[in-house]
Amino acid sequence: MLRAVFEPDNVELRERYCAALMAAAEQNPNVVCVDVDTSTSVGTKPFYAKFPGRAIDCGIMEANAVGLCAGLSAQGFVPFLHAFGVFASRRAYDQVFLSCAYQDLNVKLVGADPGVSAAVNGGTHMPFEDAGILRNVPDMTIFEPADGAMLPYAVSHMANTYGNFYMRLFRKNAMRVYGDGAQFEIGRANWLRQGDGVAIIASGIMVYEALKAAELLSSEGISAAVLDMHTLKPIDADAIVEAALRCGAVVTAENHSIINGLGSAVAEVLSERCPVPLERVGVRDTFGEVGTVEYLKGKFGLTARDIYTKAKLAVGRKGTI
Repeated sequence: MLRAVFEPDNVELRERYCAALMAAAEQNPNVVCVDVDTSTSVGTKPFYAKFPGRAIDCGIMEANAVGLCAGLSAQGFVPFLHAFGVFASRRAYDQVFLSCAYQDLNVKLVGADPGVSAAVNGGTHMPFEDAGILRNVPDMTIFEPADGAMLPYAVSHMANTYGNFYMRLFRKNAMRVYGDGAQFEIGRANWLRQGDGVAIIASGIMVYEALKAAELLSSEGISAAVLDMHTLKPIDADAIVEAALRCGAVVTAENHSIINGLGSAVAEVLSERCPVPLERVGVRDTFGEVGTVEYLKGKFGLTARDIYTKAKLAVGRKGTI
């Protein structure tokens, strides 16, 4: 079990991401940075300064940029394409499916501003469905870091592992969940807190909310386990089953629609292997809107208090299945 920390990170995740990408490029001369007029918003400008011959800005043409990345991959390069999550998924889905996945290529998609982190960009730019869309792509790996400490490992793994990846990237300052030197493995959940009353399985910025919810539950005598399910696909089914067997009730928490996201993936595993009461915290079949991240968390039921409430419901349903 990893030790969780509770402290603000004074470095934006996009800055940590670019540092990790440049480190990967130093180790692998085939790593290429591709943007769709996003070098400022995603924070990749330092890469352009350091590797001017390995950075391409395609302008606002996401579908064509995916095709470009497919061509680069076919020639042996390792392209990292940066776009807002809505456009990396909805707009470019056919190109991702056919040009990248169907051709068994090696393209790394980075979707910025997942879920409510799109904030004041509003409903048109707020991806509640991006991971769900790309979860349908065969052999696509989908990853969402909880904080900046995960980025060096994640980017290095993506750069050095053949295949198509999609990473949801929160761009701004986030709360730290992991201490320095924490270890990660794509496809394997991290146990951040042990418990036997209810298991909270969370991803991305919801991991911090899950840890806060566990503290609320502890004050009422309910022991909550917390798992960071940073990899949506391939999902760590064994960890889900282990959590269900230990706790007898499960709650999922995601900054995404509950349709075809983490909640759906966990429900699939539980229904097939270990049926227990399950409650899902996530966005419920609606569109986004303009607001701050904190306001939108409250609006769409993505707070520690919402997780706490669902956990008590799940505990109350024990023995009903």
